[in-house]
Amino acid sequence: MASLESEVFGDAADPFLEEVSRITSEELRQRVRALDNEIRIMKSDMNRLKHESKQQEAHIKDNKEKIRVNKQLPYLVANVVEIVEPYFDPDEEQDGSVTDLSLKPEGKGMVVKTSTRQTVFLPIPGLVRANEVKPGELVGVNKDSYIVLEKLPAEFDSRVKAMEVDEKPTEDYG
Repeated sequence: MASLESEVFGDAADPFLEEVSRITSEELRQRVRALDNEIRIMKSDMNRLKHESKQQEAHIKDNKEKIRVNKQLPYLVANVVEIVEPYFDPDEEQDGSVTDLSLKPEGKGMVVKTSTRQTVFLPIPGLVRANEVKPGELVGVNKDSYIVLEKLPAEFDSRVKAMEVDEKPTEDYG
């Protein structure tokens, strides 16, 4: 049996067995308790992470459902007028108080002009990022919230383009 062990593990003595033979039984019990405590802590962390993961999955599912509902037709067709950089007030006091970072815009916003002649500023554009579009491009926006749902193709029906009013007429027939 010893020859089989030496063939498999080599002739070197096991450092773990040497260490166990040197310590007292009370020290061994303390180490076992410490290891049991570490295992319990790791299991607790694992359960907490599983719970957080399930919450995130539920949140993702809820958001996907909201996106599906918002993407229902009919869209409004909108024209991107301008891409706007986020504004940070240089005079804003930095008094050390807690500020809500979710209120500060992370990316660029955009101004769109819808087919219903409304011009809307979107600090958070929606599903299409502001750096993905250029002024003059067509986008599909939600008819209620005006969030940008998708970038529309450049080709369009000339009859629709002819019906779009770019400016208010200056003629007066009165």
